Amino acid sequence: QVQLLESGGGFVQPGGSLRLSCGASGTDFNFNRMGWFRQPPGKERELVATLTRGGNTAYADTVKGRFTISRDNSKNTVSLQMNSLKPEDTAVYYCNGFIYGVDYWGKGTLVTVSS
Repeated sequence: QVQLLESGGGFVQPGGSLRLSCGASGTDFNFNRMGWFRQPPGKERELVATLTRGGNTAYADTVKGRFTISRDNSKNTVSLQMNSLKPEDTAVYYCNGFIYGVDYWGKGTLVTVSS
């Protein structure tokens, strides 16, 4: 069974940084695309950043210049470096892996940005 497990969430003050990490287990898939989505309180899940196996990235406009996605294809891991965090970045962050037309999701990790 494919599982994605996130780590690195927590509480941070505005302007601070956090790094999220996600690893895959139960599979030898090399996901075509891995990424991060988030769901702010009371809102729909939204794209944060994705990175294909070939190195193409996509970022939400709201995080461009502040967040950086990276992955290690050999280890099937993906990370998200989040800098200059804002209160509006508060959300549950979900790791995503996509292959063979199927999306796989982690259970999420909470990021809270508050003074």
